[in-house]
Amino acid sequence: MTVMTRTGIEDRQEDNKIMVCLDVDGTLVDHDGAMSPAVKEAAHAVVAAGHEVVISTGRSLGATLPVIRILGIESGYAVCCNGGITVRIDMGLPDGYEVIDRRTFDPAPALIALRQALPTAKYALEDNHGNFLSTSRFQDASFGVVAQAVDFEKMLAATAVRLVVFSTDSTAEEFGEAVAAIGLHGVTYSVGWTAWLDIAAEGVSKASALEMLREQLGFEVADTLAVGDGRNDIEMLGWAGRGVAMGQAPDEVKAAADEVTDSVDQDGLVLVLAGLPVPAL
Repeated sequence: MTVMTRTGIEDRQEDNKIMVCLDVDGTLVDHDGAMSPAVKEAAHAVVAAGHEVVISTGRSLGATLPVIRILGIESGYAVCCNGGITVRIDMGLPDGYEVIDRRTFDPAPALIALRQALPTAKYALEDNHGNFLSTSRFQDASFGVVAQAVDFEKMLAATAVRLVVFSTDSTAEEFGEAVAAIGLHGVTYSVGWTAWLDIAAEGVSKASALEMLREQLGFEVADTLAVGDGRNDIEMLGWAGRGVAMGQAPDEVKAAADEVTDSVDQDGLVLVLAGLPVPAL
């Protein structure tokens, strides 16, 4: 499969810089977490060319920082936790970054509703201090830290940036139907590839965080590019001036995009990045 193009960023003046917003899992790295040499080289070239590369991921900050280092991004921005955390990258800072936006919510109503509908599911929560609290020994590489085992009551009392629900008893479709039937209120949620649910504060998504950055950085909407593969990328792909879905993305994700490239296993991101103009210095 080749990239299907339309009139947009590719037709603009070559001295324009682009705000390039990249999902991580399934886009920059495969589902084993590996980045191919071709993708790494293409991403390095885009960073070196001076485009504004913004990592935009459902991963927590701790799991996003290694990707930022691999790409050689020494200054700029990253959106983590599906828009719950936005950071400014600056290697001159003690930690190499600072959190510039954090969106929190009360997880209790969603947790209570979900536990009633999905009693065997596992739950993990990132609190407003960057700690992960979990039930049933729930750990995942996307957390970036080792989760602390807690009882459900302590989780109910926490202030959340991100709430994750995982079920081993359902398919992604069955899980999505169950979650939709609950009618969650006051939060934003997306169902992943498996029976995996990510929950953020109401109105918070990758797109909402990226729009804040776009306005701050002074980019026109037409000068934004977003690439992703998951249901949590749907808003981002619709927001961007040019939204590109990876070839393995679900149909509803492809429908939200302007283009579809090859799959992550075929280095589909390389096709997209290779077509970007080189900004004038």
